[in-house]
Amino acid sequence: MSTPTPLRIDADVKLDSKILTDVAEALEPHADQMFKQRKGRWIAIVELAHVERTEPGPDEEKNPTVKLRVTDLEIAATAFTEDELRQMLRAMYQRRTSEGTLDEHAA
Repeated sequence: MSTPTPLRIDADVKLDSKILTDVAEALEPHADQMFKQRKGRWIAIVELAHVERTEPGPDEEKNPTVKLRVTDLEIAATAFTEDELRQMLRAMYQRRTSEGTLDEHAA
């Protein structure tokens, strides 16, 4: 018996530019460093919330769109924390990209 294929929707994702107070407070201690480092990178834990969904009309040649807002954010403040988050990021990436790579018939 085969597993049903999940419905795939090619939706565009947009980030809402509104910055909530809590998120601004989390960014504030890093703002000077972010300004000074033009090519800087920061690792963070982020929570996203759905704020808007747009479905094009039947005659429009557009993808559906979902808009997300950053609702919570914490940036790694120490090298130790940054290393821990990078390890988690790598593990999550490996989990996401390895799905379906094992031989299903071997089990």
